[in-house]
Amino acid sequence: MRISEAKFAGSSAKAANKPSRKLPEFAFIGRSNVGKSSLINMLCGNRKLAKTSSTPGKTKLINHFIINDSWYLVDLPGYGFAKVSKNEREALRKMISDYILNSGEMVSLFTLVDSRHDIQKIDIEFLSWLGENGIPFAIIFTKGDKLGPNALKAQIERDKEILSEWWEEMPPMFASSAETGMGRDEILDYIEQYI
Repeated sequence: MRISEAKFAGSSAKAANKPSRKLPEFAFIGRSNVGKSSLINMLCGNRKLAKTSSTPGKTKLINHFIINDSWYLVDLPGYGFAKVSKNEREALRKMISDYILNSGEMVSLFTLVDSRHDIQKIDIEFLSWLGENGIPFAIIFTKGDKLGPNALKAQIERDKEILSEWWEEMPPMFASSAETGMGRDEILDYIEQYI
């Protein structure tokens, strides 16, 4: 798939207030500072589409971007929130679960995991919650350029081993790099299958 047009379509705090046009939605989420905004910008070929920041927790609302006038890319706030108050953390958690459980148009949720480390407890807990609620998801390992190809492959295999303690069947997985464009074609082809 080629992305010829990507436009901001609106922000909301509830699934009920998202853009009214009913189109397939592909949402992106991950721990704070996992490289989500950079990945979204790389996929869309637009460095300024999603706001990137060196401070974790920049995304505070559910942001919809309309792609090729045919589907939405949805940028969700991160989980495992960085420096925010307990009340704000709870509000973000509710916002995320409201969207995930109540957006009838969401086709798949891409969960981003930092490829430089073992998959973390918070990621496993989140993925388990998705599984319990029957949410279709895929995993994207980010920052793949920071490891050599062999180290990246070994780390993904290690993460699969960790996940196999919880999951009999592995979800689709992609290795990516916002710097080099690694994984772009594979992720967009995966989305295209559903559209």
